[in-house]
Amino acid sequence: MARMVHQNPFFCLGILLMKRILYQFPLSHYCEKARWLLDFKDLEYSVKNLFPAAHRLFTFLKSQSSTVPLVKDGKEWIGDSTELAFYLDAKYTLRPLLPSDPILRSKAITIEDLADKAGTHVRRWAYSQILAENGVMNIMLDDYPYAKPFKKQLTPVVRKGISQLYKVTPEKGAESLQKMQKAIDELESLLLENGGRYFVGNCLGLADITVASMFAPVLAVKGTPWEILTPSNTMTQAVYRQLMARPLGQWIQRVYQEERHARGNWHGD
Repeated sequence: MARMVHQNPFFCLGILLMKRILYQFPLSHYCEKARWLLDFKDLEYSVKNLFPAAHRLFTFLKSQSSTVPLVKDGKEWIGDSTELAFYLDAKYTLRPLLPSDPILRSKAITIEDLADKAGTHVRRWAYSQILAENGVMNIMLDDYPYAKPFKKQLTPVVRKGISQLYKVTPEKGAESLQKMQKAIDELESLLLENGGRYFVGNCLGLADITVASMFAPVLAVKGTPWEILTPSNTMTQAVYRQLMARPLGQWIQRVYQEERHARGNWHGD
């Protein structure tokens, strides 16, 4: 007898309602972290872009949060990349992001938190250097079909909004560069302390994914949204060269080349 195939329309509707969706900004390195977490778990998902500023109403209604990434998994809404990691490990136990050993788990969470905080300074410093470039606006607006025709009019509005939201000024950018470099020193020391291949234990995990994602914009890593934003001024070129000359920068490039396995879906569906 042939195997029964579900034809019930309510069953099909249920499958559609349970669809996993990542809501994101293409350029956000926190959203890159979320994409990597989902890819690491080998989970199917679609990617939907939210428009900056206007996204806040949607994310607040769904998760009482004002930020992205935001993931819908069935009936669950997860509104933070760290929260997403814990959620995925609890629900999808294959390929754990965090070690079971309590000491190693605590170490991984500490490194993840350090890298996440450094990410805010990477973002502010990067925007202080590249926000005026057309390539940034192309990434931000070209993947929004309803916004692209009005890119010329929207560009100054988006630039001003980003500057205000993230406090992007030359002075704040310089402060963030110092804090970013301090985090690089701390993270590099922790990496080398564990042998230089992974941050915790002997396999890729949450700490590694977070560190690599947070610093990928500095290195314009191939296959990421920042690939086309190659260092174009004296400052960004100097920071790029300095990081690439260090073990941490070389480690980031290696991890992306060997372990990222990205689906190339950062543009959104």
